Amino acid sequence: MRYFFLAYALIALLVVGIFGLRGQKFSKPPVRIFPDMDEQDKLKPQKPDPFFADGNGSRLPVTQTQPRGFNPEGETVIGGIPEYEFGGQTGYYYTGQVGDYYGSGMPEELKLTSETAAELIRRGRERFSIYCAVCHGASADGLGMTSHYGVPGIANLQLPTFHAQAYPDGRLFNTISNGKGLMSGYGYNIPVRDRWAIVAYVRTLQAAKAPSK
Repeated sequence: MRYFFLAYALIALLVVGIFGLRGQKFSKPPVRIFPDMDEQDKLKPQKPDPFFADGNGSRLPVTQTQPRGFNPEGETVIGGIPEYEFGGQTGYYYTGQVGDYYGSGMPEELKLTSETAAELIRRGRERFSIYCAVCHGASADGLGMTSHYGVPGIANLQLPTFHAQAYPDGRLFNTISNGKGLMSGYGYNIPVRDRWAIVAYVRTLQAAKAPSK
């Protein structure tokens, strides 16, 4: 035990000797074990940059672009998507809830027919591939690319606990919108209709995997 405390004291002195005491000033750059993102290859506002021919780091926005959430007076569409489609409204279509409970089924606002339902599922497949498959996998089994890099807690949506009987459509929509656990919400990235399209596609994947009776 005596040697343990002696080794501990020597290690502490070594650490203090290398890194110094808190608040101590150095004439040389400090040793950074974890540099994080202290230095980044980026253009800083109002700073020159030789990358561009005119030497100006600050650039004008690309022609005809506009910040999301800002529309010229009288316009209600952003890039072809109505602004309200990103949320902020009430009702099942926007929240996935009916009163204090999660609802089931597709909202009436989607105005689904046999043709538009197939189109919605195709749209859902496209959006799922972009936003969801990297974690949940192409077949929603939780074996996406990130699972091979040690990302924990990825939901296997093929489990019965995530099927419609146990996990209503409105709850799945709400999870996509607001996130759950390590998953952040996509309410600011995916329009409402596309979120329902993803819900429809996930249900299609689950039905395809379900055992035949």
